[in-house]
Amino acid sequence: MAAGRKRWVWVADAVAAASVLGAGAWALLGRRLASESGPPEAPRGAIFKPRANLFATLALLSMGAAVAGGLGWWWLWPRGDYVRRVGFTIDQPVPFSHQHHVAGLGIDCRFCHNAVEVGTNAALPPTYTCMTCHSQIWTNADLLAPVRRSLAEDKPIVWGRVTNLPDYVYFNHSIHIAKGVGCSSCHGAVAEMPLMAKAATMTMEWCLSCHRNPGPQLRPASEIYNTEWQRTPDTPSPEALLTQYHVGGRNLTECSICHR
Repeated sequence: MAAGRKRWVWVADAVAAASVLGAGAWALLGRRLASESGPPEAPRGAIFKPRANLFATLALLSMGAAVAGGLGWWWLWPRGDYVRRVGFTIDQPVPFSHQHHVAGLGIDCRFCHNAVEVGTNAALPPTYTCMTCHSQIWTNADLLAPVRRSLAEDKPIVWGRVTNLPDYVYFNHSIHIAKGVGCSSCHGAVAEMPLMAKAATMTMEWCLSCHRNPGPQLRPASEIYNTEWQRTPDTPSPEALLTQYHVGGRNLTECSICHR
C-alpha cells in the first residue's frame, strides 16, 4: 500500500515539474519572439486631411450635376428652337422680301402661292410670275440677275425650303384654308419678315396642341390671308367658327389624319 502511494506521489511530482518547465518554455519563447519583432510601432497620423471631405463632396456633386445635365440636354435638345431652326433665315438665290411685297405693295398671298386653296402644297411662283412685274421695274438690278437668268435659260429657280415636315407626315394646305386656319397661324407674321424665316417648331406636339383645340386658331374666311389679323370683340366665337366650318365633333387627333 505504501509502495503504491509513493508511486502516485512520484507521478504527481513529475506532472508538476513538467508544468513548471512548460510554463517556463512558453515564457522563454514569448520573450524570444518579442525581442525579434522589436518595440511596438508608434501610431501613424491620418492619411487624408479634414478638407479632403469637402473635396470628396464637391466631386460627387459635380458627377451628379454632369449626369443630370447630360440627361437634360438629351431631353431638351431635340425640342429646342435652335435645333428646329426657328427664327433662322437661310440663303436663297434671291433675297425675296415678304415685308416689301406683302406689307409694302399689298400683294395677296395667292398671287404667288396660287395652289394654296386647292392643293397639298401652297406652290412656289414660277419665274413668269416674278417677271410679270420685273420685266417693267428693276429690269437691270443685279439683285434680280438669277430671275432673269432663269427666264432666259428656262430653268426654275431653286429656292431653299424654310418650313419643312418629315416625309412620313401628311399635310394639306387646302383643307386648313377651307376650315378657317390663317397663313400666319403656321408661318407667323410674314408681312413683317424682310427675309422669310421659320416661325414654329412644326413638331408633332405643336400640331396636336391645335388639333386638340382648333377653335381659337380659326378666323373668318375674309381674314385668312391677313397676316396681321387679331381677334376682336366682333369676331365670331371659337364655338361659332367650329360650327361654321363643320370642325366640331370630330376627333382631329386620329393617327390617320397626319400619317397615311
